[in-house]
Amino acid sequence: MKHFNYKNIEAFVFRLWTREVSREKISEKEDELLRQWKISAEESLDAVHMKESRERVLSGLEPYFTSSEKTISRRSLKRYSYQVAAAIILLLSLGGLFTYHTFIKPDIYLAESGNRIVHLEDGSVVTLLPGAELTVSKSFPASTRMVNLKGDAIFSVAKSKTHPFIVYADGFSTKVLGTVFKISQSGKRKAVDLYEGKVAVSSTGGPVSFLKPNQKWTNFGVAHTTAVISFAPDKASGKQTSELLSLSFNDVPLKEVISVLESNYSTKIHYPKEIENKKITADFTGGTVGENIESLAFVLGFEAQKKENTYILKK
Repeated sequence: MKHFNYKNIEAFVFRLWTREVSREKISEKEDELLRQWKISAEESLDAVHMKESRERVLSGLEPYFTSSEKTISRRSLKRYSYQVAAAIILLLSLGGLFTYHTFIKPDIYLAESGNRIVHLEDGSVVTLLPGAELTVSKSFPASTRMVNLKGDAIFSVAKSKTHPFIVYADGFSTKVLGTVFKISQSGKRKAVDLYEGKVAVSSTGGPVSFLKPNQKWTNFGVAHTTAVISFAPDKASGKQTSELLSLSFNDVPLKEVISVLESNYSTKIHYPKEIENKKITADFTGGTVGENIESLAFVLGFEAQKKENTYILKK
């Protein structure tokens, strides 16, 4: 393995540490270097030596993460942050990749061709669907249980009234205290299906949505759009029916607003094409099809005329 002098090692380790904080992805070349470095570092360590190394590292870090003072000044806090960073860099530089992989690098679980079941330390169970990736930090579980998800997965979260469980996905997050739900991510289309308990879904540019069992949050594949849909069996046919409970747009082009309304209300809406890119902010909650389209016309300063199953928006 290529020899590095101390300054190069320190710079490389500091770069990795900052990427861990910012959640920036490590390149394949860097990952391969980490793997080789880890193998080289562990070849000379027996089981006893590895155990003693872990204890020394934790003992060295402890003074930086505990404080008997109740308040810290800004100046002290800044100095404290530098001390923590310096301690981590020094330990990583001297301890090699063994320390990095054991105590800092998050665990990554990938479902390649089939489903993969992941048992978390708090008792929660995550079923990753094909292609999904779950990232869990070494600090899990902490006061707030946080994980990152790419793709689709079903979560059965261990209940805790004092330790929320948050799943960070692509552009939205789901917060729970203990429940069963599914997260789906297909291109721009995002969704959360709730089976048990309660969840709060937050998305960029949208309001927080609170779901109950048999409800679904989705953005219909449109940025800054949120909707809550309720599902229930039809007593006559026995088939599942759906009801749009709420629909919100925040600075969304009119053409995309119209597309969502047409697909969900099974209707057709005509409007002047010259305003199709006009940004719309509107909240449709609990209204009928006609009432919501009338509300949209009001936002535009237009009138809405209905002909059979078609609405015409005009000045």
